[in-house]
Amino acid sequence: MRALLLAGAVLLAGCQAQTPPAASASLAAPTASVTARGETAPVGTGNRDAADDPAIWRNPANPAASLIVATDKQAGLYVYGLDGKRRDYVQAGRVNNVDLRDLGDGQVLVAASDRSDKAQAAIALFRLDTAQARLTPIGKVPVGAGEAYGMCMGMIGGRPYGFVVLKDGAVQQVALSMAGAAGPVTRPLKLATQSEGCVVDDRTGQLYVAEEDVGIWRIDPMAGAASPPVMVAKVDGRTLFADVEGLAIAAEGKDGGYLVASSQGDSAYTLYRLSDGAYAGRFRVVAGRYGATSETDGIEVALGDFGPAFPGGLMVVQDGENAPLAQNFKLLAWDDIVRAVKPAAR
Repeated sequence: MRALLLAGAVLLAGCQAQTPPAASASLAAPTASVTARGETAPVGTGNRDAADDPAIWRNPANPAASLIVATDKQAGLYVYGLDGKRRDYVQAGRVNNVDLRDLGDGQVLVAASDRSDKAQAAIALFRLDTAQARLTPIGKVPVGAGEAYGMCMGMIGGRPYGFVVLKDGAVQQVALSMAGAAGPVTRPLKLATQSEGCVVDDRTGQLYVAEEDVGIWRIDPMAGAASPPVMVAKVDGRTLFADVEGLAIAAEGKDGGYLVASSQGDSAYTLYRLSDGAYAGRFRVVAGRYGATSETDGIEVALGDFGPAFPGGLMVVQDGENAPLAQNFKLLAWDDIVRAVKPAAR
């Protein structure tokens, strides 16, 4: 494993030779405009960088009753309805990123990167009671030395896995269950510089990780050293600006759809086709009834019916500036994004 870590570090270090382009709206590729259709109540921590990352649970029986779980990275986890109202709050300390998976039979597992101890990373696990919109802590899973930063989950081979991206670029992987860890912690690779955002495409088992000043990598987490990371998109100062933050999958069909990234440096969002990695367009959330967004950290996308306001899918994005209130999350209709961006053929 040490050899793999060294090999990964050498493989990726070459990408650091150039300073990332400075963010400038005048340099950006054509960027569409979208307005939000809703927003959540602000998080409880005011006057600080606090709201960070959302996850979405879709209610198949009543899509309009779907739920959003989101982090206040200074304090804990919130549960919101699609009306933006707070349904629950759990004090959980410094939980940074969050993801969830519906395991069936009423079992929804929520996992958050826990950076309360910056020297020892952990995953904080919760059970989401979807009927009551309530979170119940399960416990913490230690994942080794370092500061837990990014967090995403994936269903691979029918099992839920958690992926924790440490602030120094290391990626920790562990099988999870409703009882906690279900397997040993492994470390598939180490990216060369600070990384955070990640997402798993459950259909293909591929993991995508954002190296903030470099770009987005695609990784086969089950292949080991035999399958090196592949650069999907580079920070180029035109379509993607540093910092690259949240990542999300807009899944269509067997393996189509889009990888969506938060281009935080110019407060925009960039789409790439999953079929071939090609750039497919970008957009910003501009001022409307619920305001614009800026410097977005975490994002999430889920396609399908989410009720009258979001009939084709829901995108939730963190808003870094929600003055005069504390930070919150904006809700976007996927149909609005597709109409505005007109992404290239899938």
